Amino acid sequence: MRYISGQSLVVGALLLLSLGTALATDSATGPRFEVSFPVTLHRRPITGRLFLLMSRRAEPEPRLQSMWFNSPEIVAIDVKQLMPGQSVVVDSNLLGTPLRSLKEFPAGDYYVQAVLNVYTEFHRSDGHTLWAHMDQGEGQQFNRSPGNLYSKAEKLHIDDSSSVALTLTEVIPPNRPPVDTEWVKHIHVQSRLLTQFWGRPIYLGAVVLLPRGYASHPDTRYPAIYYQPEHFRSFPPFEFNTDPASQDTPADRDEGYESGYEFSQAWASDGYPRMIAVSLQTPTPLSDWSGGVDSANNGPYGQAIMTELIPAIERQFRIIREPYARVLTGKDSGGRAALALQLQHPQFFGGAWIFHPWPFNFQRWMSLDIYDNDNAFLVKARDLAGGLDAIADWLPIERVVMRTAPDVPLVTARQLSQHDAVMAGMSAGDPIGAEDVISGPVDADGYPKRLWDRTTGKIDREVAEYWREHGDLAHYAEAHWSEIGRSLVGKLHFYVGDMDEFYRGEGVKLFQAYLKTTQNPHYEGTFIYGPFKPSWQPMSNAKLVRIMAQHIAANAPKNAALGWLSE
Repeated sequence: MRYISGQSLVVGALLLLSLGTALATDSATGPRFEVSFPVTLHRRPITGRLFLLMSRRAEPEPRLQSMWFNSPEIVAIDVKQLMPGQSVVVDSNLLGTPLRSLKEFPAGDYYVQAVLNVYTEFHRSDGHTLWAHMDQGEGQQFNRSPGNLYSKAEKLHIDDSSSVALTLTEVIPPNRPPVDTEWVKHIHVQSRLLTQFWGRPIYLGAVVLLPRGYASHPDTRYPAIYYQPEHFRSFPPFEFNTDPASQDTPADRDEGYESGYEFSQAWASDGYPRMIAVSLQTPTPLSDWSGGVDSANNGPYGQAIMTELIPAIERQFRIIREPYARVLTGKDSGGRAALALQLQHPQFFGGAWIFHPWPFNFQRWMSLDIYDNDNAFLVKARDLAGGLDAIADWLPIERVVMRTAPDVPLVTARQLSQHDAVMAGMSAGDPIGAEDVISGPVDADGYPKRLWDRTTGKIDREVAEYWREHGDLAHYAEAHWSEIGRSLVGKLHFYVGDMDEFYRGEGVKLFQAYLKTTQNPHYEGTFIYGPFKPSWQPMSNAKLVRIMAQHIAANAPKNAALGWLSE
């Protein structure tokens, strides 16, 4: 959902929004909440999106619990110029996630909390004026963004007759400035290009991990690993952490790599390659990641990364400024961003190691072929085998877009769209809306034009073709192979589980099939598939760094200094 001036927005029969207070009706059944904020907390009217969260768990407070599919119940509504003391009604007329409506909630005791995500008005250089959330260094996380308002969590008994008043009494405080250490440094760069596009100051950032002995070897230059984090992350590359306690709760240990502390022990050890690793931070006013590319909705993020952010990093730190000494890596959305940078700037980077990349081949966006399928929610009869095609003629088959290993259906496209509609408001949504922002055109109202209708699932063919030309990286590689192919030989390395949760391996396999057909030059890339694996990395991060270091050394000029390899 997004704001259209002077109009109401309807998502299905259950979602009814206005741009001021919610439209309460006598026909609404189920619990009813009225949310307001006092003038002592915020003196000016607020345009933004109000979220109501209900959870059976007390810890952490509902706003700090996961916002994905194991989230609390979330119901949301856009507000425009909401005045202090004015109430917003949240009731069963509004769409929720995971349950569609508050009327579906079983009676019981819940911890209830409200959060108001505050928006900023932007006057973009493309002539559009729109409201969006100005990132505060938190990566578009409304539940943590400084300046947003929230109520204290309350334990309440909720049933169909409940009528509850909630007051936003708290303001999320400013983020603490990141602290530089011997190992980790931070960069904050205002982008001239993006500031011009958005009409307000826009900043890019980076977290830089230095090698052992960096300060004591002032004449040594080092290769750079440009690590692309998935979505927005503020931690150092490879989750580097010198705190021994961190090894007790490593992130995603089941994906194959070690804890941040274990990695730090290898990074600082004798004989280990001395390199600089850089994690790029590129949140946008519409989503928490830019995809590393230029976009009609986001503006010239690709140009800003290449002409402003990376040059600033390489001026401040002693990086070897040669293509052979710059490599890329990332997983999930970071894997896709790494691929985008390598494909679109093949002579600038010397190789990319890509792990379970977020869909980059839109013949398989999750389990959806956006060019062939007419509806995102339903599977076509001809897509089914074994005699099931006849069933699909009269019985709708819901499309599954997320599964658990081994291949147990978890989330349908319809459910994902419901989640996206609740989270979006005037902004992008997640994850479908973020793709609309990155790959799609600008709609007449200045907001991203949606690939499919969030209520019906109907795919817009014109938008799908726009995605092909402006976001589909597999199509980009094929269309530009004669120009970029020779600069990519030996540089593309893919790793994905064949039981990936989001079916990401299917698009990777199609891309591999294309590379097998390439000519002038022929280059098949490296593709490794993990049997029965979901999100998957077949080596530790410490080993990955060694692999990349050996690749850099093997491709270095004959006279290049290689002391960093085992300094």
